[in-house]
Amino acid sequence: MSLKHTLLIFCLIFSLTASAQYQGLGSWNVVTINLPGSTEHRWGGYLEAQNRNYGLTSKFYYYEAKGGVSYNLDKNNVALLGIGRYVTYDEDDVDNGPMLEEFRFWEQFVSNQYLGRIRFEHRYRIEQRWFNTGYRNRFRYRFSSIIPFNKKKVEPGALYSILYDELFFNNKQPHFERNRVALLLGYQFSKQFAFTAGLLNQFNNTATGTNRKYYLHLNAIYNIVRK
Repeated sequence: MSLKHTLLIFCLIFSLTASAQYQGLGSWNVVTINLPGSTEHRWGGYLEAQNRNYGLTSKFYYYEAKGGVSYNLDKNNVALLGIGRYVTYDEDDVDNGPMLEEFRFWEQFVSNQYLGRIRFEHRYRIEQRWFNTGYRNRFRYRFSSIIPFNKKKVEPGALYSILYDELFFNNKQPHFERNRVALLLGYQFSKQFAFTAGLLNQFNNTATGTNRKYYLHLNAIYNIVRK
């Protein structure tokens, strides 16, 4: 891919970010450590930490820490069991302590399909959620497209895009809970390290009303390479 096309993609992401400023752009920061599985080494896993702010650098209100153990059924299908802790604060009164604390366990299945160099990912997740206010279930489906521009696949030196849409449902009213859409641009620096940046929009649907929030999404990714 030419430098011109690369610059156009960066301009698209940052123009979308600028257009979201009027709604108050937040920040969504992620660090991920992966132990990828394969058909040779079927067991894998990951650890991840996130924090979110209502402003780009201010009004912290949320963090999560989670991890999981995965098993590659074959080269395109992966099952995972995950566990995590999720804590929400009042962004105007963080010192008062958490408003909501959650312990979560989930089961996940990911299936990949390919169209040329484009990879389509289907992710299905069932969550069991214990709050300080009670218990809930949730069901999620995410569809992603991963497109490398200057390589045939995502490998060292590859510039790529990720576009995904994720739907959230639960077994209580309202059954449709959330929609999350993201457009990210990534670069694979080496076998171990990659970085993505872009714009994420989250729409929430609750019993008392709806709201929408835009975030600048940053994700640093470290892959543990097996010998």
